[in-house]
Amino acid sequence: MPKKTNKPEKMSIPDNVEGLRAEVREETITDTIRDNFMPYAMSVIVSRAIPEIDGFKPSHRKLLYTMYKMGLLTGARTKSANVVGQTMRLNPHGELAIYETLVRLSKGCGALLHPFIDSKGNFGKVYSRDMAYAASRYTEVKLDNICAEIFGEIDRDTIDFTDNYDNTLKEPILLPTTFPNILVSQNQGIAVGMASNFCGFNLREVCDTTIRYLKNPRHDVIETLPAPDFPTGGELVYDKDAMREIYKTGRGGFRVRSKWRYLPKENIIEVYEIPYTTTIEAIMDKCADLIKAGKLKEVSDVRDETDLKGLRLTFDLKRGTDPDKLMQRLFKQTPLMDAFSVNLNLLIAGTPFTLGVDRIIEEWCAWRTDCVRRRVYNDARKLKEKLHLLHGLAKILLDIDRAIKIIRETDEESEVVPNLMIGFRIDAKQAEYVAEIKLRNINRAYLLGRTEETKRLEAELKDLEDTLANPERVKAIIINELKRVMDKYGTDRRTELVGESEVEDYKPEEHIEDYAVHVFVTESGYLKKITPNSLRLSGEQKLKENDRIISVENAQNKDEILFFTNKQQCYKARLHEFEDGKASTLGEYIPGKLGFEQSETVIYTCLPGDYSGHLLIAFENGKIARVELNAYATVSNRRKLQNAFSDKSPAAAFMTLGDERELIMTTTEPRAIVFHTAQLNPKTTRATQGVAVISPKTRHKADRLCVPDKLNLVNADRFRVRTLPSVGVALRSQDIGNEQLTF
Repeated sequence: MPKKTNKPEKMSIPDNVEGLRAEVREETITDTIRDNFMPYAMSVIVSRAIPEIDGFKPSHRKLLYTMYKMGLLTGARTKSANVVGQTMRLNPHGELAIYETLVRLSKGCGALLHPFIDSKGNFGKVYSRDMAYAASRYTEVKLDNICAEIFGEIDRDTIDFTDNYDNTLKEPILLPTTFPNILVSQNQGIAVGMASNFCGFNLREVCDTTIRYLKNPRHDVIETLPAPDFPTGGELVYDKDAMREIYKTGRGGFRVRSKWRYLPKENIIEVYEIPYTTTIEAIMDKCADLIKAGKLKEVSDVRDETDLKGLRLTFDLKRGTDPDKLMQRLFKQTPLMDAFSVNLNLLIAGTPFTLGVDRIIEEWCAWRTDCVRRRVYNDARKLKEKLHLLHGLAKILLDIDRAIKIIRETDEESEVVPNLMIGFRIDAKQAEYVAEIKLRNINRAYLLGRTEETKRLEAELKDLEDTLANPERVKAIIINELKRVMDKYGTDRRTELVGESEVEDYKPEEHIEDYAVHVFVTESGYLKKITPNSLRLSGEQKLKENDRIISVENAQNKDEILFFTNKQQCYKARLHEFEDGKASTLGEYIPGKLGFEQSETVIYTCLPGDYSGHLLIAFENGKIARVELNAYATVSNRRKLQNAFSDKSPAAAFMTLGDERELIMTTTEPRAIVFHTAQLNPKTTRATQGVAVISPKTRHKADRLCVPDKLNLVNADRFRVRTLPSVGVALRSQDIGNEQLTF
């Protein structure tokens, strides 16, 4: 038996190694990423995430078309698993992805104002996060009646077809909807570098608006289509000017709040409709957090009592609670009132556009006009073909005996059609049609019927050709179809409109508890807000490794606090927005809570109080800016102020100033001067470059600004100057008392 060794085997080198090396080409990583990523990004945008003018994404279109081909528009329901399996012939993705698409389109889920799938079984609910849908083998589906408006003319050459992914089947590029489904059906998609978020509109209002637009292109859309409509109902906080801007630009947002009622006998609040963008579980989780934090003391219990009758969320109130004020607070602090961000981004001929509502209606009308013209042209083409056959028959009927004689005297069956063509001067199609007529049909009634049919078809053809030549007639067809859809499928608006003036916003200042706190801010950007009692019972402050406390302030819970950053920005917040903490915790991370930019850090914190006094900002170039604190006052609770101070030189130190006093400024040489703040002229402009105070020598910079007592100067008169700027006096170790200054 041969002995085993751990030595690696020698690799054989092919004879054509030089040829292999010649095939290798160098390519930069940026070229590789661009060549591979761009096709992927465009595929996601064009073929997956963004809806087209028919209101569907490819996944929707493939699923519905598969169900149509399965005969589910008029037939009985079938198991959802059958539909999912058949759809994979067009949509080569996982079963779960296809089934989730089916669920969203179903009536049971309730995600659409007008669902396209009639469902039986558990399909979950759009307003519930935890109410899961059943597996596809347990549920049954068929196409809803409204799908007749989608597939009614799909076989009449109204749209183009393309090959599926393996070139074995044909699938439609678009679906010929007879109504603007792009505005009726809610749709959301996230692509690469772009996204879309369509809000649904009421079908009756959309059809009426489109009809009015077709009659008058200058029609003001917002007069007949005032606002979106959601399947979950609720109340839309309506601002006509803001909505008009959304209609114009295709971007914007609005608020939707829950509907509720107070039942005095049970002393409960009952919520029965919630915003489309939230769920019952999200509301209950937020309420539970508020109750645990002691910020919702008026509520003793929150229950989800949703059943087959519909959504029901119950709040048990404590005695003496004002339900109106409580709901104002819940609307502010929970998802009972939520925002909907609109982004009307869609594909037009494969190119993404963000369009306003009026432009979308305009584009849909143009696309629908093309569909109707193609349909009419297809009908006219078929009529011409049929008339062509009847005209050939008419020639035969003029001498039927001769035709019979020709057929009787023909030796071979294959020669019947050529002989008829020669005998009556007709083409092959006409001759084939005549040859297929049964002998029993050659009677007087049949012949007269064909003659009458020819006259009728000629009149129909003339009417169709006139329709193609007259755009107004095409427009009339679209209008009649819209009226039919509106009358047959239109429903009342579910989401009510509430004016901005009718909505009383919750004012948190009236409900915030005020108490003394100690505020600690660390160099790494953490803030701790600790009550005096908790601080007395606490031990050593817990900090991150290599972190240190840079600011300690005594304040009240309602006080405002300013954070100045290394990017010349100021962030304003209120202390009550930070949770009460303990010394044993790290605290809250300020950049994350206030939304700092990347690599932005806190360099100074300030409690402005009533915004009296001044802020002193010392720069490394030796200048000091004296800015009035009221220059940072704002009416909002939290706001980012850009250009909060000058960026001409890095900030070396900050200091708040109440009364005029003497200060000391040092440099890294080290040198120091003592000066009076009265020598600094106050400015109202935040970005002022300041007044030159000390002139650092080359390769040195100003590094400190403080009161003389903090340095414990032995002889402050030695450093005192009357005129500014000054180069300063050399700072010696014997000039400082017990405190040692690190240079």
